Amino acid sequence: MVPPDVSPLDAHLGYWLRFVSNHVSHAFAVKLTGRGVTVAEWVMLRGLYDRDGVAPSLLADRLGMTRGAISKLADRLAGKGLLIQTAAPDDRRCQTLALTPEGRALVPELSALADRNDAEFFGHLDTADRARIEEALKEIVRRMGLRSVPVE
Repeated sequence: MVPPDVSPLDAHLGYWLRFVSNHVSHAFAVKLTGRGVTVAEWVMLRGLYDRDGVAPSLLADRLGMTRGAISKLADRLAGKGLLIQTAAPDDRRCQTLALTPEGRALVPELSALADRNDAEFFGHLDTADRARIEEALKEIVRRMGLRSVPVE
């Protein structure tokens, strides 16, 4: 017999958020795998799409990732022909990251996958319910000062 002061797992909102989040994230990861990229790579590609020629440190700050993570992702994406790393001629330590034409062309395709994934999980919600859920989650982000972009 469970003591009355020990709440069940599913009594917590965090449990249900994680339950849904895991399934949404996994479904999206599977869709991205079909296009040869990971969720973290997608986040970086999307982060570069609006601002080509970005210093890795600025991108790390913008995405809430470490510089080491950005460096590893940049190397992987460069190896896939989706990103170019350009060193400054006067200081080889200073570099910028930019999408290749192939990387730039891939982002709208991946964005469509993200939209489809979102519709599969949340498309049944009416506009008002969706707005309430989104606003509640954004308020938690603001109140807790959360910054890092979810990549897993």
